[in-house]
Amino acid sequence: MTANAVLNESAYPPEQHLVDPAGERLVKIIKSSFAPVERKADEMAQHFYAVLFSVAPDTRDLFPVNMQTQRSRLFRALVHLVQMVDRPQELTPFLRQLGKDHRKFGVRDEHFDALGVALRAAVRKFTTVEWTDEVDQAWVQAYEIMARTMQEGAADDDAPAWWAGHVVDHERIDWDTAIIRVQPEPQMQYVPGQYVSIESPHRPRLWRYLSPANAPREDGLVEFHVRVVPDGWVSRALVRRTAPGEVWRLGAPMGNLWVNRNAQRDIVMIAGGTGVAPMCSVIDDLAQRDRQPSVTLFFGGRNADSLYFLPRLRQWEADHPWLTVVPVTEDGSVEGGKTGTLAEIVPAYGGAWHNHDVLVAGSPGMIRATVSRMLVAGTAYDQISYDSFTTE
Repeated sequence: MTANAVLNESAYPPEQHLVDPAGERLVKIIKSSFAPVERKADEMAQHFYAVLFSVAPDTRDLFPVNMQTQRSRLFRALVHLVQMVDRPQELTPFLRQLGKDHRKFGVRDEHFDALGVALRAAVRKFTTVEWTDEVDQAWVQAYEIMARTMQEGAADDDAPAWWAGHVVDHERIDWDTAIIRVQPEPQMQYVPGQYVSIESPHRPRLWRYLSPANAPREDGLVEFHVRVVPDGWVSRALVRRTAPGEVWRLGAPMGNLWVNRNAQRDIVMIAGGTGVAPMCSVIDDLAQRDRQPSVTLFFGGRNADSLYFLPRLRQWEADHPWLTVVPVTEDGSVEGGKTGTLAEIVPAYGGAWHNHDVLVAGSPGMIRATVSRMLVAGTAYDQISYDSFTTE
């Protein structure tokens, strides 16, 4: 279980807790007490799981045998949630989605009490802030609000907790990259640009997020792009060991990359590596419409080999006059492309991109750098959409 699931929403609108002085005080306490913990990520995560497995031993079966990846994933999730604690308009839907997604683990309502105990114990042990009754109650209140939201999100979803995904094709692009096509049963409904968590039989209880690279189809087939990442247990198995006939498990669709699906504004897409997959899904959806906005897709990587999908994008560009593809490599190895990082090239190419929707997908570092540079260039924050999730 990724411990994104540790935290959830509320029976009361979170906005009510965050706009009044008491709510502001709560946010300040949570952020200030968590800040010192960020320097002790691995120790904090180890302590969290030690307490959790002691308080609720049956939760151990929800996790993989090797906890190294799980520990780092927990901490990234906690950082992300603390960063959003004063932005309920983002936190609430994020937590509700997590609630839906984490049904696949078999998490029960009674597990949430144990998760809350373990979380407070871990923060208390490693923070340098004095752990007063006020600090303790702030964490109790924040966790209860978040936990209730996630439980509500799970209760409101009548879709399957997970889908059986039958692998029908494994197309090896190069040593580190593959395109894998999967047939979910029953058919899975998702929105172009969303992502799902997948579990391979080669890595039981280790889940990785992947984005469908096609819009929903009548036959239900879903295409995923996978590239091996450093120390990537799951990605390496998917690329090098997956074979037609095996069965994955697919979690609930998540994410809000394409929030303005019905808007008429032109679109800028910024994709690093396999971040091009959700962009392909959006392009596929647009191609089926009667009218399309103008779409400019920046596809970037370190070198030409990183742009594994460029030949097909070039073909799409030839077929769709509304689509422009701009390859970007750091070493300038693509003829006719731009040289530099996506964060450098996109603002230089089009400035602030006023009157455009901007979709960004790729590694967390690439997303941070690109969004930051675009905001400095004058792009409005509400123009930009991206999903925050880890690649492994």
